[in-house]
Amino acid sequence: MSKKDEFFDYINEGYKAKGEYITLGSAMLGEETVTEAFVNIPLKTLNRHGLIAGATGTGKTKTLQVLAENLSEKGIPVLLMDVKGDLSGLAKASPGHAKIDERHAKIGLPFEAKGFPVEILTLSEQDGTRLRATVSEFGPVLLSRILDLTETQSGIVAILFKYCDDNKLPLLDLKDFKKVLQYATQEGKKELESEYGRISTSSTGSILRKVVEIEQQGGELFFGERSFEVSDLTRVDDNGKGMISVLRLTDIQDKPKLFSTFMLQLLAEIYDTFPEQGDSGRPELVLFIDEAHLIFNEASKALLNQIESIVKLIRSKGVGIYFVTQNPKDVPSDVLSQLGLKIQHALRAFTANDRKAIKLTAENYPDSDYYDTAEVLTQLGIGEALVSCLNEKGIPTPLARTMLRAPMSRMDVLTDKELKELIAQSKIAKKYNEEIDRESAYELLGEKIERAEELEVKEKEEKSKKSRKTSTRSSTRMNPIVKLLTSATFMRGVLGILKKAMK
Repeated sequence: MSKKDEFFDYINEGYKAKGEYITLGSAMLGEETVTEAFVNIPLKTLNRHGLIAGATGTGKTKTLQVLAENLSEKGIPVLLMDVKGDLSGLAKASPGHAKIDERHAKIGLPFEAKGFPVEILTLSEQDGTRLRATVSEFGPVLLSRILDLTETQSGIVAILFKYCDDNKLPLLDLKDFKKVLQYATQEGKKELESEYGRISTSSTGSILRKVVEIEQQGGELFFGERSFEVSDLTRVDDNGKGMISVLRLTDIQDKPKLFSTFMLQLLAEIYDTFPEQGDSGRPELVLFIDEAHLIFNEASKALLNQIESIVKLIRSKGVGIYFVTQNPKDVPSDVLSQLGLKIQHALRAFTANDRKAIKLTAENYPDSDYYDTAEVLTQLGIGEALVSCLNEKGIPTPLARTMLRAPMSRMDVLTDKELKELIAQSKIAKKYNEEIDRESAYELLGEKIERAEELEVKEKEEKSKKSRKTSTRSSTRMNPIVKLLTSATFMRGVLGILKKAMK
């Protein structure tokens, strides 16, 4: 048996799947593609999370696109974080190209151009279905971690949430929370301290500054109603294809705090609401987080711990999370160790630090008799990657240098006209884009303060009236001597004496 035939059997044995699977492409031996040596990813392992890494321009986004398309084709919904703004093309079929046909001939797969059902979502004022969540839904623990508060400050936040619960004051947006902070140290200081203990003005001031930081990054647009229901991420279209929800994040690249806040809330909400899946053989939802370093670079230690915990637990809900980034070291090691699928595109060795990073990256992959992993990492062409996943039994597959299939949809963004048409077709945009500003803590506390001020004015007026009445009574009550001197008897006596004297 030739080395090529031996390699063919090696790959097909390592990547065979009895259940449903996605075919990424064909394995390569050196620079040659071994036709039909297919690299298959079992659907049942796609809730074990994954990584797509590689230098700029090596094909990460196209790999993400291929995975999203094939998941949708299998009826599995997908959520994509579109930081660069180049994923809306999933809604339209590829125009095709001779190079695509050539690539697929080498792989041994037919090429079929298709568009997919796409929902455009937004966290900001861009067009699309708005995503929001209320402050109450975050809860005191999660909100404190997002704000990176101290233990004392977190305790104050817990007190404020308890006070609002006890007094039926809905915390919907940041305006509500700021109002409660103000009330706790000003008009309502005595009320809260008598019931819940002393609240430090310096601590509430620090909390307020952290809230303002979130607010300045666009938090006032995210916090509020109507809250997005995560069940709307799990829809399928009339043809049974999974909905691909594309979250446009092009205008918040410089707002990592808001991005982290959204991601943590979303993952927590999914974990809280999705049922335990068991062994269903396929994920319920798959999330792709492009430019993943935006989450991790700016996250506090408490926030990182929360993300790591949710990543470990959420797979039991049938949810897979895939991080897309330039270098695997952008992802914390505790998260990296939880990833079942790794797709590594080329890395560049321009500096000594680059060479060290390549060596460390190579150590994250299984040893192979067919590849010098560190060397191959610098030789991969565009649309090629080293792939390692888990087979249906949860065992790591052999490392495979893979020529990846081309996306079936357009590898470009939609025009403004196409984007508007797509958004107009949304079945949920009207539901979530309706502006709601119902009575909440801000208004209720404002009314309470107003009533207290009116009562205080009334009390002052009543005291003033009583004071005037008392003063009037005092002025009309005669001194006994004055009374005697002004009496008629006294006056007659005085006048009589004066008459006698005149005679």
